[in-house]
Amino acid sequence: MHGMNPISAAGTPAGIGPWRVELTETIRLALPIALTQLGQVAMMTTDLALVGRLGGDAIAAAALAQVILFTAFVFGMGLTSAVAPLAAQSFGAREPRMVRRSLRVGLWAATILGIPLSIGQLWGEELLLALGQEPKAAALANEYLMGLAWSLIPAWWFIALRGFMGAVNRPEPAFWITLAAVPANFILAYALVFGAFGAPQLGILGAGVATTFVNLGMCVAALWVCYAQAPFKKYKVLGGFWRYDGHLMKQLVAIGTPMSLTFLLEYGLFGSAGLVVGLFGASALAAHQIALQIAAILFMIPFGISLAATVRVGQEAGRKNPQGARRAGFVAIGLALVFMTVMTVLVVALREVLPALFLDESMKDAAQIVSIASWLILLGATFFIADGVQTAMAGSLRGLNDTKIPMLFAAISFWVIGFGSLWLLAFPLALGVTGVWIGFTIGLIVYCIMLVTRFHLLTARGYIPEAPHAEHHFPKAKPLPAE
Repeated sequence: MHGMNPISAAGTPAGIGPWRVELTETIRLALPIALTQLGQVAMMTTDLALVGRLGGDAIAAAALAQVILFTAFVFGMGLTSAVAPLAAQSFGAREPRMVRRSLRVGLWAATILGIPLSIGQLWGEELLLALGQEPKAAALANEYLMGLAWSLIPAWWFIALRGFMGAVNRPEPAFWITLAAVPANFILAYALVFGAFGAPQLGILGAGVATTFVNLGMCVAALWVCYAQAPFKKYKVLGGFWRYDGHLMKQLVAIGTPMSLTFLLEYGLFGSAGLVVGLFGASALAAHQIALQIAAILFMIPFGISLAATVRVGQEAGRKNPQGARRAGFVAIGLALVFMTVMTVLVVALREVLPALFLDESMKDAAQIVSIASWLILLGATFFIADGVQTAMAGSLRGLNDTKIPMLFAAISFWVIGFGSLWLLAFPLALGVTGVWIGFTIGLIVYCIMLVTRFHLLTARGYIPEAPHAEHHFPKAKPLPAE
């Protein structure tokens, strides 16, 4: 090809040109995706800050409600996230109809799964009581869920639409929509929680209602962009929307269900770690949550790189270019490694400053919490880097539709090795919260090594997944008009 370095017969780049191109394309995709994730974290943070002004009972109730909602949300997130690799492979294969169908089955899956799970949220109080929670906290959490439950389907639709945008190399609109949603969410939540600007004062219910309305607005905006704006409108995303693609749906479920279970295994480890840390006192738990929140903010950039890697690897797989897919995956690893190393050095240097930002200095145990959190951040240096690399590698494997084996890796590394280690270190070896952090760091490192090894072995032998296909075959699509 003109303007690019040749590829040797062995499939090895003859120069740095292809690597430079891949690096540029990955950064161009990853940056708006990562900023979109940061915007969503900002919305969650403002919600928590507003609910916190209602008192400690409201914070506890919100935390309980989020556990119920987030479990459902994560399961659906895996299915709708499977739109990205399917659409990217179809885009790489120059099959525009299959790009549209990949999005369509994702929207169908979100709706079919979302209806029962949304209704199920309305029995949150009964579930929390069955789990042994205090009646007052369960009732308040249920009030929050009454407003929050209906956010599931529009949130999943937005994930599917965002995956479609990224798959066709145009992730920027999702970022602009999220950027507009951050202040809108704050204003609406403030109005409904406290009865400002003539709105009814709904308290914690208002925070849930605001989240649902903002998610619905983001979904409608993304759908309108994909339907009416270039370059998306040429895909005619709503064309034949009511046609159910059973065969393609099976492919989405086959790829997306292991992704969902992997997410649940990972988040379950961190949730369980929090329960274990809680046994060592309120100060230890607060320090643990602060250190994890700092890690979560850092994680958004590698997560953006991961989503970009899914697209880049998927596009190369669609082009039947195993060397390109391998290159895309290793560029993603390199980017995540460099970013997390630099940020970890910075965070470790500021380990006594950052935790203080989360606390009121007048709190009687503030100094103790900052001290524990700063120690956990120092302990977490290896964990931060391993977490960044593993998410980039997991995204690359999703681009190859490889989700079942990584799910088994997650079960082994997170629960057999990770949870087993943290329990052993925390209790029999009496290391307390330090042991918890060392334990799940060990699990993450093992998972990271497993994923990198898996990707290396798959791509070294030139593995390319079967292209997405529907049960019914249609005439070859005409080339799309130039952008």
